[in-house]
Amino acid sequence: MAGGKKTNTVSIASQLAEPVLQELGLKLWDIRFEKEGSIWFLRYFLEKDGGITIEDCENFSRRISKLLDEADPIDQSYYLEVSSPGVERELVKDWHFQEYIGQDVNVRLIRPVEGIRDFTGRLLSLEGDVITILLEGEEEDLEMSFTRSEAAYVRLVDHFDYSSAQLPEEE
Repeated sequence: MAGGKKTNTVSIASQLAEPVLQELGLKLWDIRFEKEGSIWFLRYFLEKDGGITIEDCENFSRRISKLLDEADPIDQSYYLEVSSPGVERELVKDWHFQEYIGQDVNVRLIRPVEGIRDFTGRLLSLEGDVITILLEGEEEDLEMSFTRSEAAYVRLVDHFDYSSAQLPEEE
C-alpha cells in the first residue's frame, strides 16, 4: 500500500496511532521509519505527563501492532519499536522547540564553525527555520544562530547528577 515511500509509511503509521494514543492518554513525540544495515525499523517515540512507563509502551505496542497488521501499510519486513524519546530527546518538530525554549541543548553542526562542531547553550528561539541558542562564555555570552539544515541534531541536555544517585540496596 505504501509503495515503500518513507514519508507515506510514517504518515500512515502516524494516522493509525492517533486513536490508540488518545485512548491511552499518550502523545506522539516522533515516528521514524529507517533502515539500519539491511533491517528496517518502525519507531514510535511516545510521551505523557509524568513520563512514559514500560507498561505504556507495551500497551501501545500491542494495540498498534494489530492495527499495522490489519492495514498492512509496509511492503518490506520491519521491526516495531516503541519507547520514550529519552531525557536527552532530539528536538525535531516546531512544537518540540517551542516547548523547550529556555532549556539547555546540545547541538552538533554538520560543518564545523571555527573548527568546532559541538555546542551547548540555552535554546532561545525557533523562528522559521532558524534556531538561536545562547552560549555562556567566561567573559560574555554569545548568541549563535543556525538553520535546521546546518544541524546534525539538537538534543536536550541531561542535568541529572548521577554521582549522587542512590542505587537500591541488595537484599
